[in-house]
Amino acid sequence: MHFSRSSCLSRPSRRFGSPLAIFLLVLFASTTALSSSAQGTKLWTQSRFEEFEKGTPQGVEITSDGKLHAGPTATELLTTPSSFVWSVAAASNINNSGAVFLGTGSPATLLRAVSDGKGGWRTDKIFETSALAVQVVRVGPDGAVYAATMPDGKVYRLKPDAASAFNEASAEVVFDLNKADGTGSAQSDAKKNESRSRYIWDMTFDQSDRLYIATGGPAAVYRIDLKQGKAEAFFKNDEQHVRSLAWDKAGNLLAGTDGSGLVYRISPDGKAYVLFSAPRREITALAVGADGTVYTSDVGDRSRNPLPQLPVQTGTAGITISFVQPGSMQAANASTSLPEGTEVYALTPNAAPRKIWSGKDEIVYQLAAVQGGLMALTGNRGRMLMIHDDGSFSDFAHLEAQQATAFTAIPGGWLVGTSNTGKLYQLSVTSKDSKAGHEYASDVLDAGATSRWGRVEIEPGSHGYQIWTRTGNVEQPVRNAKDWGWSDWQQAASDRIVSPVGRYLQWKVVLGDNGGSVGGVGINYLPINSAPAVDDVIVVPGARVSPQPLQQGQPATVSIAFPTNTPTGGGASDANAAPIQAQKDRTAVTVRWAAHDDNGDDLIFDLFLRGDDEHTWRLLKKGLTEKAYSFDSAMIPDGGYQVRVVASDAPSHTPGEVLTGELVSDRFEIDTTAPVISNLKADSPLAGKCGQTSCLSIPVTFDAKDAMSPISKAEYSLDAGPWQYVEPVGALSDSREEHYAFSIPIPANSTTEIAPESEHLVTVRAYDRRDNMAVAKVVVRASKAGEK
Repeated sequence: MHFSRSSCLSRPSRRFGSPLAIFLLVLFASTTALSSSAQGTKLWTQSRFEEFEKGTPQGVEITSDGKLHAGPTATELLTTPSSFVWSVAAASNINNSGAVFLGTGSPATLLRAVSDGKGGWRTDKIFETSALAVQVVRVGPDGAVYAATMPDGKVYRLKPDAASAFNEASAEVVFDLNKADGTGSAQSDAKKNESRSRYIWDMTFDQSDRLYIATGGPAAVYRIDLKQGKAEAFFKNDEQHVRSLAWDKAGNLLAGTDGSGLVYRISPDGKAYVLFSAPRREITALAVGADGTVYTSDVGDRSRNPLPQLPVQTGTAGITISFVQPGSMQAANASTSLPEGTEVYALTPNAAPRKIWSGKDEIVYQLAAVQGGLMALTGNRGRMLMIHDDGSFSDFAHLEAQQATAFTAIPGGWLVGTSNTGKLYQLSVTSKDSKAGHEYASDVLDAGATSRWGRVEIEPGSHGYQIWTRTGNVEQPVRNAKDWGWSDWQQAASDRIVSPVGRYLQWKVVLGDNGGSVGGVGINYLPINSAPAVDDVIVVPGARVSPQPLQQGQPATVSIAFPTNTPTGGGASDANAAPIQAQKDRTAVTVRWAAHDDNGDDLIFDLFLRGDDEHTWRLLKKGLTEKAYSFDSAMIPDGGYQVRVVASDAPSHTPGEVLTGELVSDRFEIDTTAPVISNLKADSPLAGKCGQTSCLSIPVTFDAKDAMSPISKAEYSLDAGPWQYVEPVGALSDSREEHYAFSIPIPANSTTEIAPESEHLVTVRAYDRRDNMAVAKVVVRASKAGEK
C-alpha cells in the first residue's frame, strides 16, 4: 500500500530514512502493479494530507504528514441571525455565568450569548446599528464592552448586562472618526472629511488601559485615554489600511497594513520602524509567541488590486468617498478566494524572516500563538490550522461554515466565530465536553462496479482505533444512510470488511480519547465481473477501412458514424464513437461496432456471418482488438446477410470467469454481380424533329435486369462520345428490371444524306444500386434516305 507524504500546502522538505519509510516503499512497489491493472484485486489508499482533507473529521486532527490524531472536538453553540461573526470577546468565568459578546454583520449587531447551564445557549441583542458591521468587540479593563462599527468609523461603550438593546442614538460614543482630528476636537470642514478614515479594523488596550484603534482609508492608529475622553492620532502612514494590532514582549505596538504589506513596530512615544515588508499587499493578522517571535500572515498581489472600491457616504454635505476594501474582507463578503493564497512568516528577533507555511486556497483571518504551535483561522472552508516553526502543520478543526473569522481563548479550549454562516463554536481539548468524540469519515470510494470487499490495511504504528465501513449503490450517503439504501456502519472484524457487496464504500475510523493515531488506510476490493456490452453494430458495404491514415489523392472516402443515441460506455465525447473515414471500395464491406465493459476490462471481439434463410453463424474473424473490420465481398455470394459481434473479457480474467456480450447487426446486402443488358436494338437514323429544328435520330431500345438490387441509372454514348443519362420508360428507376426506349439525335454537323456504307456506334451501360455496371453496344448502318 502506498502511503506517500505530500501536500498542496507547502512546507520545508524533509528526508525520511526510517525503517517504517523503507517498509512503506517496499509495500508500495508490491501493490502498484496490482492496483493499476484492470483485473484482479484492487487497492484504494488514502494516506496524504490532501486525500484526508476530502473526508469529514469530528474531533480528529489531520497532520501534514498524513496522519489522523485525536484532536479538539468542535461543538456548535448557536447560530446567529447574521451572516458574519467578525469578532468574539469573552468575559471571565465563561464556563459558569460569564457572557460571550459577538460582533456581527448582515445585519450588524452586538450579541450577548450566555450558557443556560443545561447545555444550551441563549442570545440577547444589546446593540443594533444601521452600519454594515460591528467589526471589532473588546471587553475593556473597566468591564464595559467596546464595539466598533464600519464603515461609519465609531466606537461605542456598552453595558455588558444591559437589559434591552441600545441603538445608535442611545448608545455612548467614545470615538468617532468623523469628529476625531488627532486632538479630540470636532472637525466640520467637508474637505477634511474627505481624507478622514472610515474603517475600524482592530482594537487593543495597553497596560495603562488606553484604547488603540486601527483604522483604514487612509491608514492610522488612534489612541484614546478613556478616563479623560481624549483621542489622538498615535500613528499615521501612507498605506490604505491598518489591518491588525498586537503587542510585542517589550511593550511596543505592532501594526500590520494593507497596501504594501508592512509590519510596523511602534514605540510607546509613537516612533515607527518597519519590522517586515511582506511579499504580498495585506497583513491580515499578527501574533506574538512566548519567546518573542512575531508571526504574520499576508495575502494579495502587491502589484495590483483587482477588487472594486467601496463607496462610503459621509453624511456631511452629501459627500461620497470611495476606498479600496482589503482583499481578505472582500473575499469573505463574496465567499471567494484570492488567487495568490496566503503565507505565514515567523519574525524571530535578530534573525531573517522565515516563511513557515503557505496555502494556495486559504485566507488567514486571525492568528494566535498557543501551546503547541500557531493557531490560524482560515477561509473558505472553515478550517482551523495548527502551524509549527519547522514547517509542519495540521488541520485540527473543521467547522460548518465557509470562514473561521474570530476566536478567543477560554479555559480548556476556544470560542470560535464563523461567517457564511454566522455561528459560534466551542473547541474543547478533551472529548468530555462534546458528544461527538473523535471520528473521521473518509471520502466515498467509487469502485466503478459492484464489488466484494476484502481486508483493511492500516499503516504500521497506528494505534488506539476502530475501523468501520458502510456500503451502498448510490453515490453519496446522507446523515441517515437508510434513506438512501446504504448499509449501516459495521465494525471490521480482524481487519476484514463485513459490509455487503456494493459499488460504493466509505470507511470511518474511531479514535480513543487517550491519543489514538492512524496513518494511511488501504481498502482491498474485487469488482464482481460484469459481462461486456456491444452497444451498436453498423455494416457499410462499399467501404474499406485502411490501417494507415488516408492521404490526399487517395480514392474517395465515406464517413462511418454511429447514430447519435448510441451508448458507448464513455458518453458522447468517447473518442471511439467519433466518425471514421474509410475508402470507397465496392468490393469491400466494413463492420464497425461500439462496446464497453463496466469493469474496465480489456476486450477482444469475434465476428460471425449468417445469410438469409441460414441457421448457422459462420466465423468471419476471431480475436479482434480493434472495433472496425473490413472484408472482401467477392468471397461471399450475393445475398442478404447479418453480422454478429461477440465481445469477450477473456484478456482480463481466468477462463472460468470469462463473460461475453453480443449484438446482431441489421440486415445488409452483398451485391457484386453486374446487371444484364438484353434486347439492345438500334434502328437506322430517321428524319424527325430535334427540338425546334429538323434532324436525324437513331431509335434505341434495351432492357436492363439485376438479380439483387434495383437498376439505379443508365447512360448511352454515340460514336465513343460523352456519356448521356437516359431515363427508363415510366421515368422512375426503382425496379430490378427496367425497359429503355429513346432516340439519339445525330449531331447537326452530320451529313444529311447517309451513304449506305456509313455507320454509327451506340454504347449503353446500366448500374445497379451497388454501382455494379454492365456495358453493351450495337452498330447502326444507315440506309439511303427514305429507305426502311
